[in-house]
Amino acid sequence: MKVKRFVAQDMRQAIRMVRETLGADAVILSNKTIDGGVELMAAVDLEQTPPTETLDQRIDPGARAAPRPRRETRSASPAAPATADALAEMRREMQELRRLMQTELSELSWRDLGQRRPVTRELLRRLIGMGLAADLARGLAERIGEASDPELGWRKALYLLAGELRPFENELLDRGGVAALVGPTGVGKTTTIAKLAARFALRHGHRHVALVTVDNYRIGARDQLHTYGRILNVPVRTAATAVELDSVLDALTDRQLVLIDTAGMGVNNERFAEQLAVLNESRHAIVRLLALSATTEPQALDRAAALFGTLTPDACVLTKLDEAASLGGVLSTVVRHGLALAFITDGQRVPEDLQVARAHPLVNRAAELAEQQAVEPDTDYLAFAYAGARAHAQL
Repeated sequence: MKVKRFVAQDMRQAIRMVRETLGADAVILSNKTIDGGVELMAAVDLEQTPPTETLDQRIDPGARAAPRPRRETRSASPAAPATADALAEMRREMQELRRLMQTELSELSWRDLGQRRPVTRELLRRLIGMGLAADLARGLAERIGEASDPELGWRKALYLLAGELRPFENELLDRGGVAALVGPTGVGKTTTIAKLAARFALRHGHRHVALVTVDNYRIGARDQLHTYGRILNVPVRTAATAVELDSVLDALTDRQLVLIDTAGMGVNNERFAEQLAVLNESRHAIVRLLALSATTEPQALDRAAALFGTLTPDACVLTKLDEAASLGGVLSTVVRHGLALAFITDGQRVPEDLQVARAHPLVNRAAELAEQQAVEPDTDYLAFAYAGARAHAQL
């Protein structure tokens, strides 16, 4: 373990010295107030243990000069080799010590923010409480700065967040086209296709709509699509390969809108590549819409967006908004992956519970939902989230 003593005029400068000298993996061993500033003892885990050193950046000319590093006295005889169990135990202890010190550093950083910029900290608390990712929340707060009016700062943050949501410019429900819905299992792709088909049929007539499924794995989903086809009085076709899909689409050129249902799969599914090939190898221009459920946890949303990003989706459809306790996670995923917003669904009714996605109403809905839930973020979580966002911003 490499240990250093840091002396500075304030905690902010001392923490910066720790990060610049020892890196992001450094842990704080102790801290205390001294004449003219603060003192931190920090360490980083290294294979060899160098001597303890002191860095003093106080500008007080009367401050005591930092002592020179002491040389270590090494034993003439080599130490006996440590056993594997002893090394493993030592590593576990170091990891636990690092975790404890990172907790302390996070809390120090969060308290320091509250002292320097209380309005900014309150804004961060509300944004993270909304379910937004910490890095996105911090970016919005930094763009606003230390506002004099907390409510004005909050409204500005929501306005900036809406500006991060890109609208989908395609006029699918007005002019038609060929579109495929892709996404994980259980996000409501088949029901969303029925809503889109019904909405288009109401405007232009059922003779201008057709449905296609390339989902040859889920019998229930295929049967559900055929049921919707009978209700809407539109044809339903099946294709298993890109060649079959092209043949089906060639036969449906008289239909203004053709909607393609796909199998919901994860990265570990061996048939995932087959599903991608059906769409990627088709010679027809197919609009790809990625369906993301607002009820999915943020980590799973990010994995889905990254996985189906290989299809280069043109836009996304946010589903199950009526079932979600928070919209911050799905909005964070949309922003992080640069997805355009096409539609939202918020119920089971066909076609009523489908709307064109609009950024400002969607952000306002997310804020209202956060107020209704009235869940106060844990202080420790806020400290960790803020510290993690700072580290991410400094990379």
